[in-house]
Amino acid sequence: MADAPLASLSLTHVHYNPEDLLSYVSAYLALVPQALVISYVTLAWASREVEVILMFAGQMGCEALNFVLKRIIKEERPKQMFGKGYGMPSSHAQFMAFFAVYAGLFLVFRHSPALARPAATVHFGVRALLSLVLCVAAAAVAVSRVYLNYHTPKQVLAGCSAGVSCALAWYFVTRQIRVLGWVDWVLDLKVSKFFRLRDLVVNEDLVEAGWRHSEAKRASKRKGHSEHRVEKTE
Repeated sequence: MADAPLASLSLTHVHYNPEDLLSYVSAYLALVPQALVISYVTLAWASREVEVILMFAGQMGCEALNFVLKRIIKEERPKQMFGKGYGMPSSHAQFMAFFAVYAGLFLVFRHSPALARPAATVHFGVRALLSLVLCVAAAAVAVSRVYLNYHTPKQVLAGCSAGVSCALAWYFVTRQIRVLGWVDWVLDLKVSKFFRLRDLVVNEDLVEAGWRHSEAKRASKRKGHSEHRVEKTE
């Protein structure tokens, strides 16, 4: 037992050239998927939003597909890389492609808060811009995998294609789930009520709604203090 070789937990172990700034940046880009998983779990727990949970479920399904594809195709990584595991398709590229495309579809098509026309136009523009930023970020992560020699361009393109396909398919599935009323059915379950699951983000701007609720409470509190002072003076 004492002579057993030690293994490395390589979730955040990235090879890069310390003398190359782009290589250094690419090493940090490799950590984006891990950061997004943490964000998914945090947001799902904090918001209890069904849409966040559905998106995370699709993301994990996409990762499972990548796991299967790698073991079916069994294509090695570039020879310059000392990393282990198969390289086709790139899991980083597939993860980011799914995230960017599904989030973009949600922001542009599904998320429709009830706002007056000027505010609605600005809000849509911001959502469209954010969708573009997500696509640029996904492309940056994909390119970084080639730059660091973890994948060939073909492996990255295959990952992007798989991620986009999964995102489109899952967006359609979740649309049908909503049309058929399954989301409402799930929300009516006792376990959903216990965990306080909700479905507001589709039709509400949670930031705006939360701010308005906070301002209403502050106004009510100020009014209460004011009435209390009037009673004292009388």
